[in-house]
Amino acid sequence: MKKPDIQELFTLLQIKPKVRKLYQQALTHSSYAHEHHLGSEAHNERLEFLGDAVLELVISEELYRRYPRLPEGKLTRLRAGLVCEETLYRLAEKLELGSYLRLGKGEAASGGRQRPSLLADAFEAVLGAIYLDLGFSQVQSVVHQLFTPLYADLNNGSLPLDYKTQLQEYTQSKLAVTPAYRIIAETGPDHDKVFVAQVIIKDKILGEGSGQSKKEAEQEAARRAYSHFTKDKS
Repeated sequence: MKKPDIQELFTLLQIKPKVRKLYQQALTHSSYAHEHHLGSEAHNERLEFLGDAVLELVISEELYRRYPRLPEGKLTRLRAGLVCEETLYRLAEKLELGSYLRLGKGEAASGGRQRPSLLADAFEAVLGAIYLDLGFSQVQSVVHQLFTPLYADLNNGSLPLDYKTQLQEYTQSKLAVTPAYRIIAETGPDHDKVFVAQVIIKDKILGEGSGQSKKEAEQEAARRAYSHFTKDKS
């Protein structure tokens, strides 16, 4: 199978990169870096961290401008639907990011190129690379290009449910507290990690969940905690 030319990805994103090695890093999974003894600076986790923050800022500003009368709580909920793992996975699939990824042999063999959490992380890492390479205005342009078709979904409810946001809205309105999350376990090799998260409300553990990313585990923990409250209510 012939590896695709990354220039095709740049064309889809409508960018002209200056520092190509940033994009190579953004598309390098930790399993590949570990397998080839490249060190932690060679894979995409730091760029994912940066891209996550940049994406949240761009989407926050856009929602602020689009919906001038919505209160903060509603804006937070809309943003959560736009930046959740499922939405980012869909966009990564649209860009065919999986075909550009550098994965360790085990990760590739276990279906890593199609794994939602891995693709969502890579999407954020690419945004981080664009920000470092071309600046905020360019990453803002890319985000607007990719997300504009999704804004219509905000009104018809077709964006994925975000349990962390639902739980936070519920606890803030009913209990005047904000849920806290912690990762209590991380097991497995790089190509098949499993994270376990807990959600704590008023010093009590009200939900625990696992997943192949920290975000996925936290969402599952939030879902269980939210179910706890809604079940008690019914």
